[in-house]
Amino acid sequence: MTTCNVQLTFFRTPIALALLAGSIGLATAGCELVPRDGAGPAAATAQSISQSRTTAIVRAAQTVAPAVVTIAVRRRERVRRRSFFDDYYLPFRETRGLGSGVVIDDRGTVLTNHHVVDGATEILVTLPDARDFNARLVGSDPATDIAVLSLRNASDLPVAPLGTARDLMIGEWTVAIGNPFGGLISNPEPTVTAGVVSALGRHIVPGDDDEGFHLGMIQTDASINPGNSGGPLVNALGQVIGINASILSRSGGSEGLGFAIPIDRALRIASDLARYGEVRRAWLGLDVDAVEADDFGRSRGVRVARVTPGSPAAEAGIRPGARLVSAGGNRMATPLDYAAALLELRAGDRIELAVEGTDAVLVEAASLPSVSAERVELLRDLEVVTVTPGIRSERGLAASEGALVVEISDLLVRRTGLARGDVLLAVNNARLRTARDAADALRRTQQSGRPFVLVFERAGRVVRTGLLEWASQE
Repeated sequence: MTTCNVQLTFFRTPIALALLAGSIGLATAGCELVPRDGAGPAAATAQSISQSRTTAIVRAAQTVAPAVVTIAVRRRERVRRRSFFDDYYLPFRETRGLGSGVVIDDRGTVLTNHHVVDGATEILVTLPDARDFNARLVGSDPATDIAVLSLRNASDLPVAPLGTARDLMIGEWTVAIGNPFGGLISNPEPTVTAGVVSALGRHIVPGDDDEGFHLGMIQTDASINPGNSGGPLVNALGQVIGINASILSRSGGSEGLGFAIPIDRALRIASDLARYGEVRRAWLGLDVDAVEADDFGRSRGVRVARVTPGSPAAEAGIRPGARLVSAGGNRMATPLDYAAALLELRAGDRIELAVEGTDAVLVEAASLPSVSAERVELLRDLEVVTVTPGIRSERGLAASEGALVVEISDLLVRRTGLARGDVLLAVNNARLRTARDAADALRRTQQSGRPFVLVFERAGRVVRTGLLEWASQE
């Protein structure tokens, strides 16, 4: 039997290895294949193929997937129906929902979307290893669609490594991990899809069922389907760079237009919710409007519509009517660009504002006027602040005076109909100009024991309650 020695140099791709091994095997039947490194050809080929299979995407999924959870919620909802004459509501019914989340520390903190847990009366979190935990809602922010959960009695938890979205590059690999279609897939392990960063800083106008705009989002073509909401978007290093939130779709399924909230923003919101129970947003004291577009629908800059006296913007010399062309180095084309810039600010941060025709100025952001204002406590379960020009601008209020509700207990919400963000305007037709006026008026009604009526502003509308009685609230 004749033998021959063939020197092989192994390529590093599985396709090249397979083709090369196959072709040489056919061409050199009866010959001994001797690789240069001295190993047997079959073993060397298998090892190289195995190594090439373990890609960065595989390693990223292996690193993060154990910390990706399924979130099941129960809600009590009233279904709205429309008739020819008016809208009406059916009786309460129990509904269920599913979403995803990611464990970000060993204490059992889970990041997810606000819309996943909104209105939940019960939250159950399931890990990929099939362990179940009851979860407590730490806080939720509709404006950014971020919610924070805390797992009860949790131990030995897998934790996802956290990265940053600040240095993302368009075209780099992304991995979306979550639980699409929930209970339709029987096992608890999450689904992994891959794609690239398609764009950065995207603004998404809300649909009929959405509560607000999604601003400054990461766009990816990694498949995101119903149930993926709240799961992580991961880079090739196995680090969480975003929280998957929404898709644009004509069919309802993934069409390669998915959007994630940058992880830096999500963590900042989560920190505020954990420390304060609310988001501490920054305030500059100016509002903007769109400018007229050219014949091709393009616009440059936004017009400064209002500047609140005494605000950081006013002190920096910015005046109504000016055209703002950039904020924080980001070009302004629509009012959404300005709103996105504000999302990245905290009180004390400085931001460069460039106004057309003048030099750029540095403006130091302040706390929201409603946060820094003096609070007046009413009835132990209710706190209000006096409406000022700054608060009116911050909240977009119609009222120029009155008492803004900043804290209220659930019990008092049910009994009076008031809610956070309402502005008390009158008690028994007695006009209220300040928070002190509101405190004095309510104290008098309580001492008299007589029924009373509240008038307040909500979402730009004036609401008048029916007769209320303190005696019935004890």
